[in-house]
Amino acid sequence: MDLLHQPQWRVIDQSSAGAYFHAQQSFASDDTLCASIGAGESPATARTWVHHQTIVLGIQDTKLPFLNDGLEFLKQQGYRYLVRNSGGLAVVLDEGVLNISLIFPEKENGIDINRGYDAMWLLIQSMFSDFTKTIEAKEIVGSYCPGSYDLSIDGKKFAGISQRRLRKGVAVQIYLCVHGSGSARAELIKQFYHLAKKSEPTKFHFPEIVPGVMASLSELLSVELTIGDVMLRLLNQLKAHSDFLFAGQMNEFELGLYPGYYERVVERNTKISD
Repeated sequence: MDLLHQPQWRVIDQSSAGAYFHAQQSFASDDTLCASIGAGESPATARTWVHHQTIVLGIQDTKLPFLNDGLEFLKQQGYRYLVRNSGGLAVVLDEGVLNISLIFPEKENGIDINRGYDAMWLLIQSMFSDFTKTIEAKEIVGSYCPGSYDLSIDGKKFAGISQRRLRKGVAVQIYLCVHGSGSARAELIKQFYHLAKKSEPTKFHFPEIVPGVMASLSELLSVELTIGDVMLRLLNQLKAHSDFLFAGQMNEFELGLYPGYYERVVERNTKISD
């Protein structure tokens, strides 16, 4: 069965939570939902979130030889930063970037990793099917956090997908650059790597950022999209793929789990700071 087709879709919308909503809360939320949905305590859930001026780093980024120089630069530019628990490298989150997490239960057969990526790709294609542009899934060399499921239009990346698996729950996460300058975001990450790596050789290959290969959906579709516009498109697609779509928040079971997962995220980032 297509993963997008679920008997119920619960939507937890945190896209307008504002500047004081920290990314640590988001990653703890997805872990909580994975555990709850994996245990059968909740239905499949779509969580949407926006964070202001935040750089999310991957584990590999923390091994950069001059990391502190790069982090100091980000602070000077007015950005917060944290290390996430799913794969990938540094990405930019701001008011023009909508994040969507689809959290499914992993049934007996399991969910093949590509199936999770394909479900998200299909969702985004469906959301923008009224435009004539083709949305491709392939690595865009020169982008930040490159991967085989970079989503692009005309060779320019506007989204990246990652996955998190925990306690029989699967979270497929995407950041969608909705509006603003994709190349300006890429320039920021380019400068971060320039300062944090310098010319020092590293075992891990960090991307050589080419800002021109990244753009926002507004730029690529030549239309002024807002976060609200994209939220409406998302809700319409989830409604078409379920018998029952409802807005909700964490239930009692999840509220009991959340503090433990939040503490783990804080601990992980405290170690990086140290």
